[in-house]
Amino acid sequence: MELAEVLKLIRNELGITQEELANAVHVSFSTVNRWENKKSEPNRMARVVLLDFFEKRKVSLQLIEEFRKCK
Repeated sequence: MELAEVLKLIRNELGITQEELANAVHVSFSTVNRWENKKSEPNRMARVVLLDFFEKRKVSLQLIEEFRKCK
């Protein structure tokens, strides 16, 4: 599964918008939009922040593992 797809699935599971995710991980809306539209990918630090947010929000373990697998 591609990173963009995993991010969308997780965001949908949480029931939040791209803007809400962006605010939660301290990036701009356009950054999250670019991630989900395969125009860019989160850097290493952003991935750490995203993973921490997902774990605290109790995202399904399957989706967290998919996120971790994405390069």
